[in-house]
Amino acid sequence: MKTFTNLIDKARETVEEIFPWDLNDYLKAGNTPVLLDIREPYETDAMKLKNTINVPRGVLEQAVSEGFTESHEGLIGARQQEIIIVCRSGNRSLLAAETLQQMGFVNVKSMKTGLRGWADYGLPLLNLNDLEASYEETEKYFYPNG
Repeated sequence: MKTFTNLIDKARETVEEIFPWDLNDYLKAGNTPVLLDIREPYETDAMKLKNTINVPRGVLEQAVSEGFTESHEGLIGARQQEIIIVCRSGNRSLLAAETLQQMGFVNVKSMKTGLRGWADYGLPLLNLNDLEASYEETEKYFYPNG
């Protein structure tokens, strides 16, 4: 029987990861990968990166395929595009990236440490109102128990 940790470790064998600060530099240099946030909508409503597509992990396979209610036009034909997947901590994004690789996506990366690492590095996130979140907002979101 495999555990969640086993699945994450296995995904790391084939999925390239990018640290938040490297992704930030990459974006500032004018690169425009598809930024795919695979968290649930209530999570992205509270805190998110600018310019992301939100497709929850639970419907990812349908979102990248034609003919489903969840099909996402921006992802169906993106098998050759660079896609960087984000989640809260960098684990779900690893599993999602591995799944997309299995489905024929050739340039998929996972953001290591997730949005928590992005926030810890002091990089900007958007809040519920699509405004830059304050330090206090990000701390409360990522570390609710202090």
